[in-house]
Amino acid sequence: MIQRRTWLAGTAAALTIPAVARAQPAWPNERPVEVIVPFPAGGGVDVMTRLVMPLVSAQIPGMRHIVTNRSGAAGQIGLEATFNATPDGYTLGATTLPAHNAIPMERPARFRAMDFTFLANIVEDANCFYVRADSPLRSVADLIAAARARPGQMTYATTGVGSDDHLFMLAFEQLANVPPLVHVPFAGAAPLIPQLLGGHVDVAAINVGDALQLKREGRLRILAQASATRSAEAADVPTFREVGFDILHGAARGIVGPPGLPAPITERLTQAFAVALRDPEFLREAQRQFMPLNPMVGAEYRAMAQRTEDQLRALWQRRPWRE
Repeated sequence: MIQRRTWLAGTAAALTIPAVARAQPAWPNERPVEVIVPFPAGGGVDVMTRLVMPLVSAQIPGMRHIVTNRSGAAGQIGLEATFNATPDGYTLGATTLPAHNAIPMERPARFRAMDFTFLANIVEDANCFYVRADSPLRSVADLIAAARARPGQMTYATTGVGSDDHLFMLAFEQLANVPPLVHVPFAGAAPLIPQLLGGHVDVAAINVGDALQLKREGRLRILAQASATRSAEAADVPTFREVGFDILHGAARGIVGPPGLPAPITERLTQAFAVALRDPEFLREAQRQFMPLNPMVGAEYRAMAQRTEDQLRALWQRRPWRE
């Protein structure tokens, strides 16, 4: 009887171990990894995320992913969802600096900008002014003249209060010494562009890559770009420095995880991003989509975010941008 009971106990234990293992499979085999994009589908952050994530998943055996758009409040809704997710590797999020840092400075937010797990920066896209092809604004000088002639009447669209676009316009207004233009914020570039095309706003302060195809089609024009040099895809457009304004500004777009993401998962993800961002197919498609790349992973990405944080805190002390 004793031997039979021993055998039964051993058999039960042996059966229990595989059952637990099946119930809690190792990351990332349990379920798809959700990647939250805090802006509408079709915008620059969304396109970047959908392009790079299949290559990242391919580097990690068993990894599947889904991309979900949780837009609202200039990215705040999606960033809060990422920040407050369980740090088990099954929720990641796209983000864009400096909006990532600006939001909790200007209003209550359920996230702390520097407490995310910084995985990989992918894109850095310069800000610019887009206008309709038939706009009377042919240059930055024209925009300045119109703003002075029609104080409080000129309108400009951005992807939200505290976005890189908004902060870029504030810097321009200060340097150009013009009356503030009327700000019309949107939830992202995708809903903004039809309003520009329809003539409902005078100018859009967005990123070069946000509407480049419409520029190629002759439906929109760029007045100037806030980059150090002219981009290859907009070589006909002067930089702000060329027209007399020392403005370098843009959006750095990447992927983060919630705070406390376990080190083994973080390491696997950063290694996968490093490989994906060197993939020849990715590089070709990024060029075709006009995604100006600035790849960096892990600590290097976090250091860039910290520099942005420090610069914005200094700006907030000089000129709070809350509306």
